Amino acid sequence: MSRKPIVAGNWKMNLDRTKARELAAAVAARRGEAAAVDLVLCPPAVYVETVGTTLAGSGSDVGLGAQNMLDKAGGAYTGEIAPPMLVDLGCDYVILGHSERRTLFGETDSAVNVKAKAALAAGLVPIVCVGETLEEREAGRTAAVVTAQVQGSLAGIPAGDLEKVVVAYEPVWAIGTGKVATPEQAQEVHALIRGLLAKLASPEVAGRVRIQYGGSVKPDNAADLARQPDIDGALVGGASLKADDFLGIARAFA
Repeated sequence: MSRKPIVAGNWKMNLDRTKARELAAAVAARRGEAAAVDLVLCPPAVYVETVGTTLAGSGSDVGLGAQNMLDKAGGAYTGEIAPPMLVDLGCDYVILGHSERRTLFGETDSAVNVKAKAALAAGLVPIVCVGETLEEREAGRTAAVVTAQVQGSLAGIPAGDLEKVVVAYEPVWAIGTGKVATPEQAQEVHALIRGLLAKLASPEVAGRVRIQYGGSVKPDNAADLARQPDIDGALVGGASLKADDFLGIARAFA
């Protein structure tokens, strides 16, 4: 089944407003280099509006995403961001359950699950992240860990909504380390995830869900990953901070 690749840039806690604007403008100006791929930029929360305004002014269709949100529509939640606020700023996507949120801030599968449902209800596309640590992989627990994360994070989402979700497989041991899963290792887990989605909904729905790979993706390894049948794009960290690198990865999936 044909799935449009999606390459998203997770800028994490980097850049200032001027650099965020310049990077967004550079990506938008070169959008045509990867016209067959959905491109998404996910800046820090304080720069979402700046990047959104830049993208809107460019006339391009580069998507805007946030790196996190709360599952509440509003209220007394100091320091948090509500889904309707992201929509109000023009966001199309939101990253949920990134390993840094899970390990540094204690987010659980159930927390990711309620956030994913809230994102969908608000009209946002959740990019739901899953992945194992090095210790878990070396212990032969990759399948068990990823299975629990997928089932827990996506539990109870109706089939019609599940096919809107983007899943990102990010082996924790490959994030920011320079290490990358081999294409065969990545494909094996992506195929596992697609099989789990088929059980949660149906093979037809699973065939429409896009599954990204993340973890030290760079222009020089993206092409090998892109050749795998179940890898539908990339969630890019450090390499998304340079337009040349980000677009080089996107071209590999075009």
